[in-house]
Amino acid sequence: GCIMGNVGSNRNFQTFLKQIAFYINPLLCFSTLTDHKVMEGEARGKKNIMEPSVTNYAQGKESFYFAGHDISIRESIDTYGALIWPGAIALCQFLENNQQQVNLMDKAVLEIGAGTGLLSIVASLLGAMVTATDLPDILSNLTFNLQLTWGQDLERDFPHPSHQYDYVLAADVVYPHDCLEELLETMRHFCRPGSRTTLLWANKIRFQSDLRFAERFMSSFHTSMLTELPQQEIRIYKATAKE
Repeated sequence: GCIMGNVGSNRNFQTFLKQIAFYINPLLCFSTLTDHKVMEGEARGKKNIMEPSVTNYAQGKESFYFAGHDISIRESIDTYGALIWPGAIALCQFLENNQQQVNLMDKAVLEIGAGTGLLSIVASLLGAMVTATDLPDILSNLTFNLQLTWGQDLERDFPHPSHQYDYVLAADVVYPHDCLEELLETMRHFCRPGSRTTLLWANKIRFQSDLRFAERFMSSFHTSMLTELPQQEIRIYKATAKE
């Protein structure tokens, strides 16, 4: 996604651009045709409101107002990761509206599965020093300087304690794909005992596999549900390591 916005003078946003990184993972495979159609249905709903693009890609632009700034995000329906999903918007709203509860000022933040970058931008505007990670073809317009493969070579590429984060953010990263075990392993790596890292995970609950992952997530960490949006079927969890 192409990220634009009236944020050029913000110190932490500049840091975000310098630190931006990409997450490389295997091809996502859906377990059932029904699950695939659910995701495609959400994507088509976005396509219907997108404006035509001059390129060969079906792209649209969404505008947001967070932390006193206008943010314009360009989307593409070519891949799920290049769309803004409801979990990301919900977590942006929560972070902006609950700054005393979750204070990101001068905090080191890692986002996994950043997609269009909206959540990372909002976190940076709220004062965080952000490292955003996702597929290189999704964020290919940004500077490549780091690879993060879920569940692979984590100790080699992100050794502890030199890679410690105050917060790890994840929004709508759970749906039927073949990397859920690797995702949980990656969460455990960054939110390990003694790390003092807080993990914030927001997700729309669409499938039974989402609920099964949530059960494993809650058994892996000390967790609490920060908020639930029943009409949108979105839950936001807070997690810390079990000592």
